[in-house]
Amino acid sequence: MSTTTTNQQTSLVPLHLESSHVPLLQYSDRVQIKTLLDRSETIVGQHVTVGGWVKSAKEVAKPAAPYSLSLSTTTNDPAGHGKGKDVSCVEILQSKIPLIRSILDVFGGSGYVQRKKRESVVTEPNHATVLPPKASVAYLLLTDGSCVSSLQVVVDSSIASPNRVMSTGTCLLVEGQLERASEGKHVIELKAEKVLHIGTVDFDKYPLSKKRIPLDTLRDYSHFRPRTTTVATVMRIRSALSFATHTFFNKHEFIDVQVPTITTIDSEGFSNMFKVTTLDQNQKAEKKEKLDTIYENEGVSLEHVKAAAKEKSNIVEHLQRTESNREALAAAVQDLKKTNDLASQLEAREKRKLGTSFKDDKVDFFPFQTYLTVSGRLHLESYACALGNVYSFGPRFLADKADSAKLAAEMWMVEVEMAFSHLKDSMNCANDLFKYLCNWVLEHCSEEMNFVAKRIDTTCVNRLQQIIAGSPKMLTYHEAIEILKKTEDKKYETNFESGFVLTSEHTSFLAEAIFKNPIIIYNYPKEAKPFYVRQNDDGTVAAFELVVPKLGTVISGSQNEERLNMISSRIDELGLGKEKYEWYLDLRINGTVMNSGFTLRFDLMVLFATGLANVRDVIPFPRSYGKANN
Repeated sequence: MSTTTTNQQTSLVPLHLESSHVPLLQYSDRVQIKTLLDRSETIVGQHVTVGGWVKSAKEVAKPAAPYSLSLSTTTNDPAGHGKGKDVSCVEILQSKIPLIRSILDVFGGSGYVQRKKRESVVTEPNHATVLPPKASVAYLLLTDGSCVSSLQVVVDSSIASPNRVMSTGTCLLVEGQLERASEGKHVIELKAEKVLHIGTVDFDKYPLSKKRIPLDTLRDYSHFRPRTTTVATVMRIRSALSFATHTFFNKHEFIDVQVPTITTIDSEGFSNMFKVTTLDQNQKAEKKEKLDTIYENEGVSLEHVKAAAKEKSNIVEHLQRTESNREALAAAVQDLKKTNDLASQLEAREKRKLGTSFKDDKVDFFPFQTYLTVSGRLHLESYACALGNVYSFGPRFLADKADSAKLAAEMWMVEVEMAFSHLKDSMNCANDLFKYLCNWVLEHCSEEMNFVAKRIDTTCVNRLQQIIAGSPKMLTYHEAIEILKKTEDKKYETNFESGFVLTSEHTSFLAEAIFKNPIIIYNYPKEAKPFYVRQNDDGTVAAFELVVPKLGTVISGSQNEERLNMISSRIDELGLGKEKYEWYLDLRINGTVMNSGFTLRFDLMVLFATGLANVRDVIPFPRSYGKANN
């Protein structure tokens, strides 16, 4: 019987009401603000619970209720009849208290007003009149990060004290009824019936209490800045691009492989890498003192060795900053590595001589030097030689002290390796991925891109549409040099001697000023690219870069060297230490295959889509030289 009744009741619910029901989040009892605003025309009258943070607020006083004075009272009578009595002068005065207090509001001075604000309820003795606080309504703009727009929430002072809910950054969980907006540009508003949670803020210390905080200032408050509309919008675009990346590769049957963060090799061959160690400074100092003693006894000064290494390290850093000839840079790197290797060998030899004197020392976690990876392409290639087409998506690290708007110490990369493929295949895949990401943002982040176009970069949408509609201009490295030689822009007049390497300024100038379109430059000099890139018959190497206007290089790739003799000679030429790359060379000895791949700088992709100027504003927790606050 009960089952029948239930079915009958369910069938009586109108279909249009069923379809307009607001869905809850699967793991919460609240409703996302985006869901409400997307259905604003069909959900008026529904009861919902929303949670979020106050973006802005205002308080509106309600009209005061009129006071009435009764000159007689009624006493209890066993017969049920009321008997009037005269009102005393004291009672009349008590009834006039509201009027007296109104006069004090005007003439009593600020001291009385401030004291009155602290009084929630005033009760006079002998059952006198109770004076409630001034009635008001707080209009709050609440955001939960799900969209650009905010939901207007109306909170009566009888529900919650305005001074507790109005401060910017206050967290609220509110239950109430959706109504058509009573004022402002909003379509709907939530009239609060219960405030289930209030997370107050310290207004004087909360950094977002001020309006229009510059983005560079917000970087010092990376734990709070996603509460701003701009950063929240950028993070949603970043999330969409991340999802689109995995969708693209899943669609094209690539396999996702996680490469190690800790590595023993320098994949690029001339990178500034972060060293990994578990030893504290005191333990290092103790070992240094023991080794110094040994070296001095044998007539070898450890200080001299370390000083030479430091001097050569400074030379390498200078060459990297100035983007000088890569041959000079490679020679300097090789010299530095030899010095460091010599120091390591001496330390290892003397450590063995020490015998038991080091037994009680704490050793590092690994028995050899390890680093945070700058690239995962070599590790990824080993899986391409078994699984075919693979990709990896994760953080890469570079200990570069340069203060560049396009560089951070930790940046996310999308790396791809494809077996049985050539340079042309890699370029085509990179271009298709870039177009796919641009199109995904326009299709799935329309509200966010409208905000970006209004507040950050008015050309962002047109720029993405241009990428989707067109194709990049293809030119060789030699052709790029010839075009720059003919330019009339005096800024780019350069002595293009043999071995000259194009800088990021040169390539950006070509894309932005000459072609006004993305370009792909390919067939680079071998000095400009890593050791593993395949050498062409003309002395160049099979590498490419996708350069886009305003940003510069966003993707770089190559066909990798599959010939054992060629890659071995290149490792020797750069003095990289072949023992570290034995596992990589094994791939050439056992089942070698032609393969190619590329790296997309994901943070720069987000920068390109949003039109922001500094990559640290699109990274959730940016790390750069001297900056790691949390």
